[in-house]
Amino acid sequence: MIELPPDLLAISRAGLLQAIVVFLRIGAVVSFVPAFGERLVPQRVKLSVAFAFTFMVFPAVPNVAFPSDGADLFTLVLSETLIGLVLGMTLRFMIIVLQLAASMAAQSTSLAQVFGGSATEPMPAIGHLLVMGGLALAVMADLHIFVISAMIDSYRQFPTGTVLQPADLAEFGIAHVSYCFRLAFCLAAPFVLAAFIYNLALGAINRAMPQLMVVLVGAPAITGAGMAMLAMLAPFLLQIWLDALHAVLADPFGVR
Repeated sequence: MIELPPDLLAISRAGLLQAIVVFLRIGAVVSFVPAFGERLVPQRVKLSVAFAFTFMVFPAVPNVAFPSDGADLFTLVLSETLIGLVLGMTLRFMIIVLQLAASMAAQSTSLAQVFGGSATEPMPAIGHLLVMGGLALAVMADLHIFVISAMIDSYRQFPTGTVLQPADLAEFGIAHVSYCFRLAFCLAAPFVLAAFIYNLALGAINRAMPQLMVVLVGAPAITGAGMAMLAMLAPFLLQIWLDALHAVLADPFGVR
């Protein structure tokens, strides 16, 4: 009975240190993960979400010896934080995909300056609609479960203490950014194609009737057509984006 409290103290101390190591990675992920890491979310809520995710992920993480040397401890803290930041930024880029697609669509359909500065991040009105719709759709599709699964899977690919190689990190970053730009252009392709047809028709009309102010007639037409296309295509575009998000969550560190 006398030796029991010190044993419990040692076990609890080891568990606490293990939880702190897990929190380093999870906290970095939560800072950038969609929905939970938005600027509109208060810092206290983000911290609570990080603690909740840590408690969920902690039982699935293998035990690791906590280093006593200062240099090894610094390396452990840096590597765990870096892995969390890479995972969080990988998921954050999926939100940037919607912003890029919305910017391309808005520039093509003359909607770029409509309600342009009404949110924390400057983007056109189409961007607000697609981003908020995408976040709502992702949360309704159990985003938190997929994020927790991705966090647990990150420990299988990168065990605690793994140091990321700069060459591999650069290759993955270039491949993922390229994938995000391709996806953004694919989402905005209908609007870009409509703008191309509009400018082609506008040039033909202007060539046939030079006295007609075709810009004054055509600008409202392309704006109205853009809004109508957005109303019809937004559900399909968001579904395509959600499928891509699930693919990234299933293999966050895969090179697409």
